[in-house]
Amino acid sequence: MCHSRDVYIFLEMYMFFVSVHDASVVLGIQDHRLPYVQQGMDLLKARGYHPIVRNSGGLAVVLDEGVLNISIVLSEQTEALSINDGYDVMVALVKGLFPEVADQIEAYEIVGSYCPGSYDLSIAGKKFAGISQRRLRQGVAVQIYLCIEGSGSDRAALIRDFYEESLRGAETKFTYPNIVPEVMASLSELIDASLTVEAVVIRLQQLLHNMAEEIRVESFHDEELTLYAFYLQRVLERNSKMLEPN
Repeated sequence: MCHSRDVYIFLEMYMFFVSVHDASVVLGIQDHRLPYVQQGMDLLKARGYHPIVRNSGGLAVVLDEGVLNISIVLSEQTEALSINDGYDVMVALVKGLFPEVADQIEAYEIVGSYCPGSYDLSIAGKKFAGISQRRLRQGVAVQIYLCIEGSGSDRAALIRDFYEESLRGAETKFTYPNIVPEVMASLSELIDASLTVEAVVIRLQQLLHNMAEEIRVESFHDEELTLYAFYLQRVLERNSKMLEPN
């Protein structure tokens, strides 16, 4: 699912991982419990998107060639980090990437968006990114998806239709979001129509160069590719069991 553009960027005590994915919809644990999830996944496949379930919280998000994913691994070897610390680091990074609108970027839950959370990033009420984090041994991994190109409302409409097809009016204990496509947009719609994923990656590299005298950019090593293949197979096997028809 990942392109060859995936890279690691090392900067002092931080490690950045940048990736772009093929057309996929990543479901959360709650999503696979939808009463008609098979029919919902059939809808996604019919529209050219590959559904997969992650083994963490959150709800469905769209990943495609217009969406840039950035992960920051923060070390806790010298100091423990609070939950807000990780989120705040990512918010600061995004504001640094887009200084022309930094004072307009806000972090609060955008009701009506997909995978809503208290650290949704928006401009003028239009969500363009979502942040999550996961605790690691002696560290924290903070992830963000940035909708750079394309239509944010079209992506939201896809998730709206997925939930409608997967629920079919049934009542559930868990409350799934009521998607309002108009509250989501891409950064190319909000800032500059010519903005691309590649341009933002260049911005990221330039920003990191300004933060430190030296950074290292690397692709996967052979050992890492082997591990990646191993864990990818585990994900596929887990998905097969979780999503098999009842």
